[in-house]
Amino acid sequence: MFDIAREVARVRYPVFVISMVAWAVLLARPFGVNIHCLCMEDSPRAIAAGWVLMLVAMMAPLTIPALHHVRFTSLARRRGRAIAMFAAGYGAVWMACGILFGAVERVALSVAPDSYVPAIFAAFAALIWQASPSKQICLNRCHENRPIAVFGLEADLDVFRFGLTHGAWCVGGCWALMLFPMLLPVGHLAAMVAVAVLVFCERLEDPALPRWQLRGLGRASRIVIARSRLRLRTLLKVSGARSCKSSPSY
Repeated sequence: MFDIAREVARVRYPVFVISMVAWAVLLARPFGVNIHCLCMEDSPRAIAAGWVLMLVAMMAPLTIPALHHVRFTSLARRRGRAIAMFAAGYGAVWMACGILFGAVERVALSVAPDSYVPAIFAAFAALIWQASPSKQICLNRCHENRPIAVFGLEADLDVFRFGLTHGAWCVGGCWALMLFPMLLPVGHLAAMVAVAVLVFCERLEDPALPRWQLRGLGRASRIVIARSRLRLRTLLKVSGARSCKSSPSY
Protein backbone atom coordinates (compact mmCIF):
# COMPACT_ATOMS: atom_id res chain seq x y z
CA MET A 1 0.00 0.00 0.00
CA PHE A 2 1.33 3.44 -1.00
CA ASP A 3 2.04 5.68 1.99
CA ILE A 4 1.90 9.36 1.00
CA ALA A 5 3.22 10.58 4.35
CA ARG A 6 6.25 8.30 4.16
CA GLU A 7 7.01 9.37 0.59
CA VAL A 8 6.82 13.04 1.53
CA ALA A 9 9.07 12.42 4.54
CA ARG A 10 11.69 10.82 2.30
CA VAL A 11 12.01 14.15 0.52
CA ARG A 12 11.34 16.56 3.38
CA TYR A 13 13.82 15.33 5.97
CA PRO A 14 16.90 15.10 3.69
CA VAL A 15 16.17 18.57 2.29
CA PHE A 16 15.86 20.05 5.78
CA VAL A 17 19.12 18.36 6.81
CA ILE A 18 20.92 19.79 3.77
CA SER A 19 19.51 23.24 4.55
CA MET A 20 20.62 23.03 8.19
CA VAL A 21 24.12 21.99 7.13
CA ALA A 22 24.31 25.01 4.82
CA TRP A 23 23.20 27.28 7.69
CA ALA A 24 25.86 25.74 9.92
CA VAL A 25 28.56 26.34 7.30
CA LEU A 26 27.45 29.96 6.87
CA LEU A 27 27.56 30.41 10.63
CA ALA A 28 31.01 28.87 10.91
CA ARG A 29 32.27 30.80 7.86
CA PRO A 30 35.07 28.40 6.90
CA PHE A 31 37.37 28.68 3.90
CA GLY A 32 36.96 32.44 3.76
CA VAL A 33 33.28 32.27 2.86
CA ASN A 34 31.71 35.56 3.88
CA ILE A 35 28.07 35.74 4.91
CA HIS A 36 27.94 38.98 2.99
CA CYS A 37 28.66 36.73 0.08
CA LEU A 38 29.01 39.18 -2.81
CA CYS A 39 31.40 41.72 -1.30
CA MET A 40 33.73 43.41 -3.76
CA GLU A 41 36.82 42.32 -1.86
CA ASP A 42 35.91 38.61 -2.01
CA SER A 43 37.50 36.28 -4.52
CA PRO A 44 35.28 34.81 -7.28
CA ARG A 45 35.44 31.42 -5.55
CA ALA A 46 34.28 32.90 -2.23
CA ILE A 47 31.53 34.82 -4.02
CA ALA A 48 30.23 31.67 -5.74
CA ALA A 49 30.54 29.58 -2.59
CA GLY A 50 28.74 32.16 -0.48
CA TRP A 51 25.90 32.53 -2.98
CA VAL A 52 25.45 28.75 -3.31
CA LEU A 53 25.40 28.32 0.46
CA MET A 54 22.91 31.15 0.78
CA LEU A 55 20.65 29.53 -1.83
CA VAL A 56 20.84 26.05 -0.31
CA ALA A 57 20.17 27.36 3.19
CA MET A 58 17.25 29.61 2.29
CA MET A 59 15.70 28.09 -0.84
CA ALA A 60 16.08 24.32 -0.40
CA PRO A 61 13.03 23.94 1.89
CA LEU A 62 10.90 25.78 -0.68
CA THR A 63 11.55 23.06 -3.26
CA ILE A 64 10.11 20.20 -1.18
CA PRO A 65 6.68 20.04 -2.92
CA ALA A 66 8.31 20.23 -6.36
CA LEU A 67 10.90 17.59 -5.46
CA HIS A 68 8.15 15.33 -4.20
CA HIS A 69 6.33 15.76 -7.54
CA VAL A 70 9.53 14.88 -9.42
CA ARG A 71 10.16 11.83 -7.25
CA PHE A 72 6.55 10.64 -7.38
CA THR A 73 6.26 10.94 -11.19
CA SER A 74 9.66 9.36 -11.99
CA LEU A 75 10.53 5.69 -12.23
CA ALA A 76 12.35 4.36 -9.17
CA ARG A 77 15.59 3.83 -11.11
CA ARG A 78 15.49 7.41 -12.44
CA ARG A 79 14.54 9.29 -9.27
CA GLY A 80 18.04 10.37 -8.28
CA ARG A 81 18.79 11.51 -11.82
CA ALA A 82 15.48 13.35 -12.08
CA ILE A 83 16.03 15.21 -8.82
CA ALA A 84 19.54 16.17 -9.95
CA MET A 85 18.18 17.53 -13.25
CA PHE A 86 15.51 19.54 -11.44
CA ALA A 87 18.13 20.95 -9.05
CA ALA A 88 20.34 21.86 -12.01
CA GLY A 89 17.55 23.82 -13.68
CA TYR A 90 16.43 25.48 -10.46
CA GLY A 91 19.99 26.35 -9.46
CA ALA A 92 20.83 27.71 -12.92
CA VAL A 93 18.09 30.33 -12.63
CA TRP A 94 19.19 31.43 -9.16
CA MET A 95 22.88 31.50 -10.13
CA ALA A 96 22.05 33.77 -13.07
CA CYS A 97 20.02 35.91 -10.69
CA GLY A 98 23.02 36.02 -8.37
CA ILE A 99 25.04 37.78 -11.06
CA LEU A 100 22.41 40.52 -11.26
CA PHE A 101 22.17 40.77 -7.49
CA GLY A 102 25.96 41.00 -7.31
CA ALA A 103 25.94 43.91 -9.74
CA VAL A 104 23.29 45.70 -7.67
CA GLU A 105 25.28 45.12 -4.49
CA ARG A 106 28.50 46.39 -6.04
CA VAL A 107 26.79 49.58 -7.17
CA ALA A 108 25.21 50.06 -3.73
CA LEU A 109 28.54 49.52 -1.96
CA SER A 110 30.33 51.95 -4.25
CA VAL A 111 27.67 54.67 -3.94
CA ALA A 112 26.89 54.28 -0.22
CA PRO A 113 29.52 52.17 1.56
CA ASP A 114 28.69 51.06 5.12
CA SER A 115 25.27 52.71 4.84
CA TYR A 116 21.79 51.43 5.61
CA VAL A 117 20.26 53.53 2.83
CA PRO A 118 20.43 50.80 0.11
CA ALA A 119 18.93 48.26 2.52
CA ILE A 120 16.13 50.70 3.39
CA PHE A 121 15.29 51.13 -0.29
CA ALA A 122 15.38 47.35 -0.72
CA ALA A 123 13.08 46.89 2.29
CA PHE A 124 10.65 49.45 0.88
CA ALA A 125 10.66 47.68 -2.51
CA ALA A 126 10.15 44.34 -0.78
CA LEU A 127 7.20 45.71 1.20
CA ILE A 128 5.49 46.98 -1.95
CA TRP A 129 6.21 43.75 -3.82
CA GLN A 130 4.94 41.66 -0.89
CA ALA A 131 1.54 43.33 -1.12
CA SER A 132 1.27 43.39 -4.92
CA PRO A 133 -0.93 41.15 -7.10
CA SER A 134 2.18 40.19 -9.09
CA LYS A 135 3.67 38.62 -5.99
CA GLN A 136 0.55 36.45 -5.59
CA ILE A 137 0.78 35.40 -9.24
CA CYS A 138 4.34 34.21 -8.65
CA LEU A 139 3.30 32.36 -5.48
CA ASN A 140 0.42 30.70 -7.33
CA ARG A 141 2.75 29.56 -10.09
CA CYS A 142 5.13 28.10 -7.52
CA HIS A 143 2.35 25.68 -6.56
CA GLU A 144 1.94 24.41 -10.11
CA ASN A 145 3.42 21.11 -11.30
CA ARG A 146 3.97 20.13 -14.90
CA PRO A 147 3.67 16.69 -16.54
CA ILE A 148 6.95 14.81 -16.74
CA ALA A 149 7.75 12.14 -19.31
CA VAL A 150 8.70 8.72 -18.03
CA PHE A 151 11.49 7.57 -20.34
CA GLY A 152 14.60 8.77 -22.09
CA LEU A 153 15.91 12.21 -22.94
CA GLU A 154 12.41 13.67 -22.95
CA ALA A 155 12.05 12.84 -19.25
CA ASP A 156 15.38 14.53 -18.44
CA LEU A 157 14.43 17.63 -20.42
CA ASP A 158 11.00 17.80 -18.81
CA VAL A 159 12.49 17.73 -15.32
CA PHE A 160 15.16 20.28 -16.25
CA ARG A 161 12.53 22.61 -17.75
CA PHE A 162 10.41 22.15 -14.64
CA GLY A 163 13.40 23.23 -12.55
CA LEU A 164 13.91 26.29 -14.77
CA THR A 165 10.27 27.42 -14.64
CA HIS A 166 9.93 26.70 -10.93
CA GLY A 167 13.14 28.62 -10.25
CA ALA A 168 11.97 31.55 -12.38
CA TRP A 169 8.68 31.87 -10.49
CA CYS A 170 10.54 31.45 -7.21
CA VAL A 171 12.86 34.31 -8.15
CA GLY A 172 9.81 36.37 -9.07
CA GLY A 173 8.35 35.80 -5.65
CA CYS A 174 11.51 36.21 -3.57
CA TRP A 175 13.80 38.63 -5.39
CA ALA A 176 13.09 41.70 -3.24
CA LEU A 177 13.33 39.81 0.04
CA MET A 178 16.57 38.11 -1.04
CA LEU A 179 18.16 41.42 -1.97
CA PHE A 180 17.53 43.02 1.42
CA PRO A 181 20.07 40.98 3.51
CA MET A 182 22.76 41.49 0.89
CA LEU A 183 22.57 45.28 1.17
CA LEU A 184 22.79 45.45 4.94
CA PRO A 185 26.17 46.67 6.25
CA VAL A 186 25.81 44.36 9.30
CA GLY A 187 23.41 41.68 10.51
CA HIS A 188 23.32 39.69 7.29
CA LEU A 189 22.80 36.26 8.86
CA ALA A 190 19.96 37.41 11.13
CA ALA A 191 18.22 39.05 8.17
CA MET A 192 18.70 35.89 6.08
CA VAL A 193 17.07 33.78 8.79
CA ALA A 194 14.10 36.15 9.01
CA VAL A 195 13.67 36.17 5.23
CA ALA A 196 13.98 32.38 5.03
CA VAL A 197 11.24 31.94 7.65
CA LEU A 198 8.99 34.42 5.86
CA VAL A 199 9.32 32.89 2.38
CA PHE A 200 8.84 29.38 3.78
CA CYS A 201 5.66 30.45 5.58
CA GLU A 202 4.38 32.06 2.38
CA ARG A 203 4.59 28.73 0.58
CA LEU A 204 2.32 27.12 3.16
CA GLU A 205 -0.53 29.30 1.92
CA ASP A 206 -2.90 28.01 -0.76
CA PRO A 207 -3.06 29.76 -4.16
CA ALA A 208 -5.27 32.84 -3.96
CA LEU A 209 -6.79 35.52 -6.15
CA PRO A 210 -4.13 38.12 -7.07
CA ARG A 211 -4.90 41.39 -5.30
CA TRP A 212 -3.25 43.99 -3.13
CA GLN A 213 -2.86 42.61 0.37
CA LEU A 214 -0.19 42.11 3.01
CA ARG A 215 1.35 38.65 2.96
CA GLY A 216 3.35 37.11 5.73
CA LEU A 217 3.18 34.38 8.32
CA GLY A 218 -0.53 33.65 7.71
CA ARG A 219 -1.19 29.94 7.97
CA ALA A 220 2.06 29.29 9.82
CA SER A 221 1.02 31.58 12.67
CA ARG A 222 -2.41 29.93 12.79
CA ILE A 223 -0.80 26.49 12.96
CA VAL A 224 1.51 27.57 15.78
CA ILE A 225 -1.37 29.13 17.71
CA ALA A 226 -3.59 26.05 17.24
CA ARG A 227 -0.86 23.67 18.35
CA SER A 228 0.00 25.87 21.32
CA ARG A 229 -3.65 25.83 22.41
CA LEU A 230 -3.81 22.06 22.01
CA ARG A 231 -0.62 21.65 24.01
CA LEU A 232 -1.92 23.95 26.73
CA ARG A 233 -5.19 22.02 26.96
CA THR A 234 -3.29 18.75 27.22
CA LEU A 235 -1.09 20.13 29.99
CA LEU A 236 -4.14 21.44 31.87
CA LYS A 237 -5.86 18.06 31.60
CA VAL A 238 -2.76 16.23 32.83
CA SER A 239 -2.34 18.73 35.66
CA GLY A 240 -6.01 18.37 36.63
CA ALA A 241 -5.82 14.58 36.59
CA ARG A 242 -2.73 14.64 38.80
CA SER A 243 -4.31 17.04 41.26
CA CYS A 244 -7.38 14.82 41.51
CA LYS A 245 -5.25 11.77 42.23
CA SER A 246 -3.18 13.60 44.84
CA SER A 247 -6.17 15.09 46.71
CA PRO A 248 -7.15 13.15 49.87
CA SER A 249 -10.38 11.16 49.87
CA TYR A 250 -12.65 10.94 52.93
